[in-house]
Amino acid sequence: MNGFLTRDTRRRRIMRQLPPPRTVSRVAWGSLTPFQQQVYRAICRIPKGETRSYQWVARQIGRPRAMRAVGNALNQNPFAPCIPCHRVVRSDGTLGGYARGLARKRALLYAEGWKEH
Repeated sequence: MNGFLTRDTRRRRIMRQLPPPRTVSRVAWGSLTPFQQQVYRAICRIPKGETRSYQWVARQIGRPRAMRAVGNALNQNPFAPCIPCHRVVRSDGTLGGYARGLARKRALLYAEGWKEH
């Protein structure tokens, strides 16, 4: 073997290390602010393996200038990765921040089939 792992092998290893996902229906929505609820519902519409920008999320909730507030809400997400804040990136396509670390954000995205540009 040449020492390199296939993408599928890496994906399986990453998925084994993650905690079992909670379902969105089991999220305690009542514990969240109305703004957080809007943001989290919007990001739940981002398909696996795809990303959207903070600006996209802000527009989806009708607050097109609230990119920073969206970022703050994502940073406080107690339900990650069930509420997939790892799918939100900067407008230029770079990963941006992630409360659990950029390596984990990248790993979650790769595990979902994301292709870095």
